[in-house]
Parts: sequence; structure tokens; C-alpha cells
Amino acid sequence: MSALIKEFLAYLAVERGLAGNTLESYGRDLRQFLEFIQECKGIAPEEATQATVVSYLAELRLRGRAPATVSRTLAALKSFYQYLVREHGLTRDPTSNLESPRQEKRLPRVLTVQEVTALLNAPVPRDAAGIRDKAMLELLYATGIRVSELVNLKIEDVNLTLGYIRCFGKGSKERIVPLGRIAAECTERYIRDGRSKLSKHDSGSWLFLNQHGHRLTRQGFWKILKKYAAQIGIKKEITPHTLRHSFATHLLERGADLRSVQEMLGHADISTTQIYTHLTKGKLKEVYNKTHPRA
Repeated sequence: MSALIKEFLAYLAVERGLAGNTLESYGRDLRQFLEFIQECKGIAPEEATQATVVSYLAELRLRGRAPATVSRTLAALKSFYQYLVREHGLTRDPTSNLESPRQEKRLPRVLTVQEVTALLNAPVPRDAAGIRDKAMLELLYATGIRVSELVNLKIEDVNLTLGYIRCFGKGSKERIVPLGRIAAECTERYIRDGRSKLSKHDSGSWLFLNQHGHRLTRQGFWKILKKYAAQIGIKKEITPHTLRHSFATHLLERGADLRSVQEMLGHADISTTQIYTHLTKGKLKEVYNKTHPRA
């Protein structure tokens, strides 16, 4: 069965172009489901029924798994069983009549412009790590790219002369994002004065490196971000996506059109970008209440 999961994940990567993080999550979801039905039910995957799948999803909820995790698990199972029916002659799909639960869209937490400014000014660029951290934070807020896209940047993906970066988002889709002057200057200084000190013989062309000369990981960046947030006294819960959310919200607050923000964020569907309009509408109401004589 392990070989079959690998075959299925290879199919998703090649035929459907799913991103590495999604493939990793799907693989983990499927392995955990197989463990459940084998240990708790004593059955093979082809013997699973709709009731089996429903009981597993209920078990995930009892374990306190987030609704998004349960929904993703069901999506993985539906895709897997459809593959087994199509490619391996499975006669019955236990997920065929199951629908993914509707998820409530939560408004993303964002920082104010003042908080972002304090965060970007927190790293002291006196050594290679400080120069790197300053460049990373400036670049992340300037472009709104995902943290996974940030740590996967290579030197050749950054064009400081023309002021843009090239990154590969979900499904390995390439997009070009403008790079502001300050972020370009900080990145140029990092490449010149910081990266050269962090680089080792096996560093390759990864842009952002850790202290060992290897590509910085998402977890490594998160630790760096939390350190600076604590340093300047930000009390809000902050995640690697916080600067991305702040980037989108601040652009819309200052008059950027939704389609342009969608393009920069790399959203396939504009409905994903529209969640930020809820935040800007709240800002408009606040301004109205403060300034209208009859408010």
C-alpha cells in the first residue's frame, strides 16, 4: 500500500501539478487513515465503506483537528479513491457521496503600518545574520510572497536592476512580482555583504542561507520572525503569513485594485483575495464614523 500511495502522489505531482507542501500533507493524511482502518477496523483500504470514512473524520474532530485539516483529509481520500477506481479497477468508491464541509472564512490577522515599520527596523544589520534578516523582512513585506516562496528563492530569481522577483507558487506556477526600492537595496546589500559570509561550498544558488550555509527553512524563518516580534513588543499572534496579509491589506487601503493584488499574491481565484476587502471595509467604516458629521 505504501508503494501505491507513492504512485498516487507521483501522479498528483506530474498530472495535476500539486505543490510539494500539498503532496506532503496528502501523503501524511493517507498514511494516517490507513493506520486507523487497519488498527481500529482491521480492514484493507478497498474494504472501507462510507461509514468507515465518516467515522474516521469524526475521530479527527474528537482529536481536536482543525476544520481545515478535516476538509483536506477528505479531499485527499476522495482523490485517492477516484484514482484507485480509475487506474486500479476498484469497484466501489466509499467517498463518492461525501461532501466537504463548508469552512468559515476567518479574517486574517494583520499588523498596522506602524507595527510593520517597527518590525522591519528591528534587525540590526551589523553582521551577516542581521543583514539577512533585514533583507528577508523587507522583501517579504514588499512583495507579499508566501514564506515557502521566500525560502525557495534563488539568486537568479531576483532582478535588482529592473526591480522584480520571480517566484513559483502553488502548483509550481511562475509569477513576477514588483520589488520596491528599499527591499531591493537591502537585498543587494545582503547578497554583497551577508550571503558571502554565510555561504559554504555546497550552498548552491539559494538566496537566503542559515548559519550553516544551507537553505533557510520555513521553520527557521518563523523563529526569526517571532524573535523580532517579541523584541519590539508585538502582542498579537504572529505567523509567517502575517506580513503577506498586511501587504495585501495595506495595498487595498491605499487604493490598489483587487485584480492587481490578486496577481501579486498569486491567487488563482479572486474570491480568495476578496477576504481582504472585509478588512478594508472595516477601515472605511472607522474613517466614516470618525469624520462624518452625522455618523
